[in-house]
Amino acid sequence: MERNRILNTDLSGEDVASEGSLRPNTLKEYIGQEKVKKNLKIFIDAAKMRGEPLDHVLLYGPPGLGKTTLARIIAYDMGTTLKSVSGPAIEHPGEMLGVINKLSNGDVLFIDEIHRLDRQVEEAMYSAMEDFSADIIIGKGETSRPIHLKLPRITLVGATTRAGMLTAPLRDRFGVVNRLEFYTDQELQTIVKRSAELLEVSIDAEGAMEIGRRSRGTPRLANRLLKRVRDYAQVRYDGAITLPVAREALNLLDIDTFGLDATDRKILEMMMRTFGGRPVGLDTLAVSIGEDSGTLEDVYEPFLIQRGLIKRTPRGRALTALAYEHMGVPVPEDIY
Repeated sequence: MERNRILNTDLSGEDVASEGSLRPNTLKEYIGQEKVKKNLKIFIDAAKMRGEPLDHVLLYGPPGLGKTTLARIIAYDMGTTLKSVSGPAIEHPGEMLGVINKLSNGDVLFIDEIHRLDRQVEEAMYSAMEDFSADIIIGKGETSRPIHLKLPRITLVGATTRAGMLTAPLRDRFGVVNRLEFYTDQELQTIVKRSAELLEVSIDAEGAMEIGRRSRGTPRLANRLLKRVRDYAQVRYDGAITLPVAREALNLLDIDTFGLDATDRKILEMMMRTFGGRPVGLDTLAVSIGEDSGTLEDVYEPFLIQRGLIKRTPRGRALTALAYEHMGVPVPEDIY
């Protein structure tokens, strides 16, 4: 279900092809996440003044909010090289140590989905992060012997959508921990206008705001929707994106004014009709919509909570009055 959604926040092939040209290169160009930017600027400037690598950085929050972009910016502002790997792709400690050993002092190693590191790989990271060294065994049997390997003093930038799954020993080794928040409609409007300029698309302020408003607080989705609205404007109109054009295109994509699509509305309808608006457990709700609980909790639920449509209670997930109003259903008198 999730893979086919235009509002899927996972990185798609289309995103990979276009995001590189749309991503900002410096903190000054980066829009939104003001608190994170201010903190990073101080820490980066201080590290450069001391002539030391930046302390290890953990970035967490929903997908599509700019964790990878911030890692690139950290490397750029530190004047070093960025090496990116995916946590699940590293299966053995030797692979990770080999990646680190090829880097130079001050370089940035970005590990996406760091919560999915193999446990042995994670344990090998402890001394690499703390002491910039590792103890390895070479050879087999009676000929084996330990080797103390000195590693370059790098900055590890870890990204995760599930910070709660990180082990305490790994989390404690990050000196800088930042949570990325959903973007405001105004910030997304600015991002859409900037991306439209880079893509050489004509767009007015109202059209950009309409796209931003329906982008679920996520820049990746804002850029994706901009490209789809651009296609609609080129085929049906003169190529310029105005408020009526953006509204028509997004309605055709079945994305409503709250940024909800058919799947989101199905969740709300299921909670209203099947469960009568009563609190429902995560696993029960996931089974009822044909999704696994992890996807429901990581992909769908954060935005519905942030938008004020559902809430977590001790008895389960419950709808708010706003959810009923948005779906055009009378608000029950005994709403939880």
